Amino acid sequence: MRRAVTVLVVLGLVAGLGYWLGTRWDRSSPPAPRAGCRAEAASEIRLELEQMANAATIAAVGVRMEVPDRGVQIALATALQESKLRNLPHLGRRNDHDSVGLFQQRPSQGWGTEEQVGDPRYAAERFYRALRRVDGWPELRLTEAAQRVQRSAFPEAYQRWEPEAGVLATALLGAEPGVVSCTVPADPPERGQSAADALGEAMAQDWGTRVRTSPDAEPVGALRLTAGSAPGVAVAAGDPRTGWRYAHWLVAHAGVRGVTRVHFADLEWTAAAGGWSAAGSTSDQVWAEVATG
Repeated sequence: MRRAVTVLVVLGLVAGLGYWLGTRWDRSSPPAPRAGCRAEAASEIRLELEQMANAATIAAVGVRMEVPDRGVQIALATALQESKLRNLPHLGRRNDHDSVGLFQQRPSQGWGTEEQVGDPRYAAERFYRALRRVDGWPELRLTEAAQRVQRSAFPEAYQRWEPEAGVLATALLGAEPGVVSCTVPADPPERGQSAADALGEAMAQDWGTRVRTSPDAEPVGALRLTAGSAPGVAVAAGDPRTGWRYAHWLVAHAGVRGVTRVHFADLEWTAAAGGWSAAGSTSDQVWAEVATG
């Protein structure tokens, strides 16, 4: 009996020691970085991966449609208010009428089909077209311009987002280098050449620009991918601001497109670091690699 008690005590001590060591190990091990993005200009704004990707698409569509920077800021503020930059589906009983998407546009009010307004690119295009029809919109207060488009029951609600939208617009429109960074999951949703092709197609549609996605494709500018290169995309920049627009767009979409590296000028962003650092070379082209394996 005494031996049994002794064995039980020893087992209990071993189990307790194992638990203590386990908890100590857990506490001493650094937690995995949380996935998300940040944009830095006059201040810093942090967003989830989906939010930053949608913000980048809104900005890109604005540039493609030759909308002034102020219009991009208004669009971003509107989407922040309407959906927090999340591409919301129809929410059933919780839905505001039949509102859908980034701008909560209503099919019943002529904005398009539910499928169309649920496409961030289409939704942004429709918002910009409506904004352009507002007389004198660049001189209006942000919330007044947005309200002329949205006709919300809360006409002053858009104004609160002007500072955040300003930071996003400055960063995503390429006014400053290396100011959009993302920490992305270690296991990306897409890999390989199919990921590069999807990334290139999305970039071409957002920006309306030529994108090369394989070594055998037509070269863009002076950049040539070799057969040993990782799958990715390459696009001519033309000037620094355009280059940083493209580079920041690529980083903003890294979490949903499997991007692992972006290089422009003398800086590069890597998924491993989650931020920008000095590159070993300088490039006047923007190029990105996607995950393989």
